[in-house]
Amino acid sequence: MTGIFGNHQLARPFAPVADLFAAYAARDPAKTAIVDLDQGSDIDFGTLNRIVTDIAADLKRRGVSKGDKVVLLADEVLEKLLIWFGVWRIGAVVCPLNVELNTEHVAELSVTIGPKLILVHKDLDAAALTRGATAPVCRFGKWTDEPSTTDDEFFSALKPGDASSLPERNEPTDLSCMFCTSGTTSRPKLVVYDHAAYWLSGLSTLDMLGLTEDDRTLEYRSFGWNSAQVLSLMPFLQTGLTLHIARRFSHSRFFEWIKKYGLTFSAGVPTVVNMLLNKPLGYTAADIPTLRLMTCSTAPLSPEQWNRFEKTYGLTLLQLYGMSEAGWICGNRHYKRRMGTVGPPAKHQEFVIVDGEGNPCPPEVEGEVTVGGPQTAIGYLLPDGSIDPFRGSRNKTGDLAVMDEDGFVRVTGRTKDLIIRGGMNISPLEIDEILLAHMDLAEAASVGVPDPIYGEEVVAFAVTKPGVAVTEKAILDYCETKLPLAKRPKKLFFIDQIPKNDRGKVLRDKLRDEWTRRIAANV
Repeated sequence: MTGIFGNHQLARPFAPVADLFAAYAARDPAKTAIVDLDQGSDIDFGTLNRIVTDIAADLKRRGVSKGDKVVLLADEVLEKLLIWFGVWRIGAVVCPLNVELNTEHVAELSVTIGPKLILVHKDLDAAALTRGATAPVCRFGKWTDEPSTTDDEFFSALKPGDASSLPERNEPTDLSCMFCTSGTTSRPKLVVYDHAAYWLSGLSTLDMLGLTEDDRTLEYRSFGWNSAQVLSLMPFLQTGLTLHIARRFSHSRFFEWIKKYGLTFSAGVPTVVNMLLNKPLGYTAADIPTLRLMTCSTAPLSPEQWNRFEKTYGLTLLQLYGMSEAGWICGNRHYKRRMGTVGPPAKHQEFVIVDGEGNPCPPEVEGEVTVGGPQTAIGYLLPDGSIDPFRGSRNKTGDLAVMDEDGFVRVTGRTKDLIIRGGMNISPLEIDEILLAHMDLAEAASVGVPDPIYGEEVVAFAVTKPGVAVTEKAILDYCETKLPLAKRPKKLFFIDQIPKNDRGKVLRDKLRDEWTRRIAANV
């Protein structure tokens, strides 16, 4: 297929939400579609098809038309997804801003989007999150077949919708979603996607994971992030599998969820992998026989962690690599993987590693990852409502990587995080992996700090495992056996936790600030 999908061959032809849900309802109306683990609620495909039609008809009555934008503010609850699908059902654009961001930023972004309607979960401060917005604000609560009017202005007003009166469809060229990149102190960017890009990313996920309609998957991250959308939401739409959602990862309930619901796949991030390794609850592979696969993305995973996790829990762990503006970039496959890598390029990603002049690098030569093609975002929404294009050119990711002769990619660091010591480029990830392999350390990260002779010198920060006492000298002596002189940390600081953003990526700028503070205090 050409056009909006470029030259990419689609394993599954594109289909709009209305057609997908109608097909799944006809196939098996009683099959469970979505389970909300925190609320203890669920919905089957027959009911899902009906309620999404009702929501779409209600949105249309409220003046929402194809192409209009709807801001959706909520934690991860069943109702959030029901509204999401209703928005897509009539070809409108869902804007699921992450409510964990700075409240002022959410309010500012809501104004920038210029929505036709803003829907806010009843548990949130609607006034603060929508300050300055001129669009109507509607609060919603819990959906049931007999909804209560308490604290709910949306589901309680729903009336039966007629599918024949809703000819609208979400087409591949239609805008699908506007979401924000992660941001804590600086204002996040709004990333704009169309349905074609989402469909391609979903197909890339299916290729990597091999999911089918028989799978029962778990997602506990925010659907305001691209990773949860393309890892969990799109495969649900494309196959009609059963999706389980939770507001947060729960260390104490994770294995209970797997056992109770017979989960076959779970999303993962390095923080979760580390938690399950360093604070085990006594579960083994025999206790969770249905779970065959987990992923790890958003931040690098060391080969040592990867190997330990698979041995401990007897399942396959796949390291994936993506980007808010590009969807999946690379990923290990359920049928082809290599520890220490992020796998081959994603099936529908136009991936090239380039040198400083922009020329493609041969195998085993480090360069910067670039992406392009119809799976990437259209661009960024600017304050004036225009779009700063991302798609249409080859875009640098800021990530350094090497591809081996077999096509597996190893991310070696960020261009901005490179430590340049005496003219030598040093990737902090290489040092991190050595430190994480030490049996006494739970977390570790290295950074470059100013040095009067070499320009920069390597220092490291580490978190010990619970109940473990180890000295700085012991760790530095260990590094001496594993690293050449130039790459060895010259100082190690023990801290309570490694600073990360809400997606699990190490905030090395904060570590450098911590080094400055400690040096000034002579700690």
